[in-house]
Amino acid sequence: MTKIHSFHIPVMGIGFTIDSPLKVAHFGIDSVISLVDDILLEKLRKMYCQKFEQSYDEISEKIDDFRAKRITSYLDLIHNLAHKNIEKLKNTTATSEIVKYFSMLPDSLSVKREFNKLINDGLGFEDIKDWLKENIHLGSIDVNIMTKVDKENYANKEKLPSTYNDAHAALRGFANSKLSSSVILSAGMNPRLYSYMENFKDFYPDEYGYIKKKIVLKVSDYRSALIQGKFLAKKGLWVSEYRIESGLNCGGHAFATDGYLMGPILEQFKTEKENLIQTTHQVFIKALEQKKIALPKTTLPIKITAQGGVGTAEEHNFLLDYYKVDSVGWGTPFLLVPEATTVDNKTLDSLIKAKEEDLYLSNISPLGIPFHNLKGNTKDDEKFKNIAKGRPGSACPKKFVALNKEFKTSGVCTASREYQHLKIKELEALNLSKEKHAYHLNKIIEKSCTCVGLGTSALIAYGLDTKTEGSGVSVCPGPNMAYYDKSLDLATMINHIYGKTNVISRTDRPNMFIKELNIYIEYLYNYCKDLEVTTSKKQEKYALTFAHNLREGIGYYQNLFNDNTFIKKQLSDALILLKEIELNINTFELNTAS
Repeated sequence: MTKIHSFHIPVMGIGFTIDSPLKVAHFGIDSVISLVDDILLEKLRKMYCQKFEQSYDEISEKIDDFRAKRITSYLDLIHNLAHKNIEKLKNTTATSEIVKYFSMLPDSLSVKREFNKLINDGLGFEDIKDWLKENIHLGSIDVNIMTKVDKENYANKEKLPSTYNDAHAALRGFANSKLSSSVILSAGMNPRLYSYMENFKDFYPDEYGYIKKKIVLKVSDYRSALIQGKFLAKKGLWVSEYRIESGLNCGGHAFATDGYLMGPILEQFKTEKENLIQTTHQVFIKALEQKKIALPKTTLPIKITAQGGVGTAEEHNFLLDYYKVDSVGWGTPFLLVPEATTVDNKTLDSLIKAKEEDLYLSNISPLGIPFHNLKGNTKDDEKFKNIAKGRPGSACPKKFVALNKEFKTSGVCTASREYQHLKIKELEALNLSKEKHAYHLNKIIEKSCTCVGLGTSALIAYGLDTKTEGSGVSVCPGPNMAYYDKSLDLATMINHIYGKTNVISRTDRPNMFIKELNIYIEYLYNYCKDLEVTTSKKQEKYALTFAHNLREGIGYYQNLFNDNTFIKKQLSDALILLKEIELNINTFELNTAS
């Protein structure tokens, strides 16, 4: 897969990038499909089969291995349609489409300069038809699997083998598809799932180093990357990319990384990249020898990419030039680009109007992981109505995150009515003080049915049936959304990324690193507030470690800001803010230790 853009569109929610490859792959843009919801994938497969007059045979839940088969069928359809799009573009007589393709490429790309020269020399598109066919490339159609969303499944009340678990079935669905692309594994390490990958030949390289289905790990620190990379290497599986995401300055689920900040993390990957390659490659080659698989003739490369809170061309270029990353993920802003993502009109309007106070790090996720949320989203409105009726919790129609086993061995979702009813009964029996009861009650009923809500927007956008799901939409933009205030076409968004235009009208947007610092401080502040209600030595130690790591990160940024022209224009305000943050951290430490 030829990489022509220096950005990619990460997975967003469950449905927001569900069909992004059909919209952007023929422009050479990489995007990622979530494999959480096979029910949603099947509905969209039916819709697209009808739209493009393809044969459609329903894959019902009565069919053995239906989840994996639904995923394979959907991905094969997207593969076929995306390739038709690129072939149509290569053979088009509409000059505007060809011009659009090349105009959106970065100016530094040699193929763009060559195209412009050919046109300036007076050659027509018919004259360069063969050249176009060689130099127009499809973006990668990647997929995302949340490794911990691996619910066990049952048939006739009998637990099925682990290969039928949700993440395992999703992996099998991708492995059996036509795609030559990458699977992005996120949300941490799942040893059993990683071991299962050994069963599929497409994850292994040939003697020339070609891997049909590449492995990408979304990571938040170097240590985790090395551990996971070596674990997979021992099985003869190569990690082709480490996708570094900001711990808290991102969309969707957020992982606070014990206070480690993005800049120092990227610095470590930059300095340790060769060591990472050599360390894992030695283990990898040994495993291939044991499996008697042909060895690649050269050391396989790895890519380091970064995402989370990037909002300007200046930041984009800094990540590429200073940290030497191979690509930069632009997520949240693309929610405002209907040509790239799938968002219903009401949600789109809410995102356009969103300000800082509307975007917050919540505890609504049933996974128990902090989750970026938009105030006033219609899924939360549903939740609050159920609470007001005295019936908190969701009906839980899809059960993708029915992972809690406190009350049922088969698992139940913490956002479900069933779980919350039982948990509230358990709470009432404790006879806590009014304050502590209210605190713990809120912890129970604040959970929202995100596994449904994050996919519903796509159904509404395409006018599909939502009888099972309901009409409530969850949306998970990163804090960066506050600085974008209009719907954008694809070309304008890309021009913004490459610095040809600026779509941010506000002049007070903080640098991405400063924004992340603020979010981390707020996170630590809220964590320490919780310690006033419930505390333990372990929690106190965590807060102290968190504060220490923040201070180390602040020191790094002070040096970085002094040495980089990229940040000089924000240096004065940034240093003042950093000193205020240090004072706040010291205050937190004193309060926590007392």
